Amino acid sequence: MEDVEITDVNEDDLLYEGNEAPLQNQDLNSLSQIAGAFLSQYGWYLLVVIFLVYLIIQHLNKSSSQRDRNAVLVARNQEAMEASRRKMQEELNAKAAIFREKQKEQEEEKRRQKIEIWDSMQQGKSYKGTAKLSQTTEEASSSSAVLKPKDKKPLRNADYNPLTGQGGGSCSWRPSRRGPSSGG
Repeated sequence: MEDVEITDVNEDDLLYEGNEAPLQNQDLNSLSQIAGAFLSQYGWYLLVVIFLVYLIIQHLNKSSSQRDRNAVLVARNQEAMEASRRKMQEELNAKAAIFREKQKEQEEEKRRQKIEIWDSMQQGKSYKGTAKLSQTTEEASSSSAVLKPKDKKPLRNADYNPLTGQGGGSCSWRPSRRGPSSGG
């Protein structure tokens, strides 16, 4: 008998020789078997892990959006505080300017009074009378209401004497002597 060579044609019209097996990708076949075995053993665990990762990602997205909103609120609050601080600083600067003007006026008034006193001393007059006169005119102009002197009444009876212990009522308590306590 003669040796016959058998050729096989598969679906792709490729020729195979008799002893050779059809070409297959052994890596993909073994990988699919490994993946199938892994999923059959750990499929539920993998599904739970994927679900937890999804929940964590959703939570992080929510918290980041809240942080963004909070950052906007914080920025607005800081801007409002800064505006309030600027307003307060402007008011303070205005008050300080008014105070400086008053100080200058007072210094000018004191300088004017010293000049008047010096002039009166040069003329041989008493400077105390002129100084008192100018102070009373300033006080009269600054105060709008005239204060009446109050009647003074005594705090204790006239017959009260703390040294004798009489006249102060029925209480005769005296404080104890100061110093370290005696005892053993």
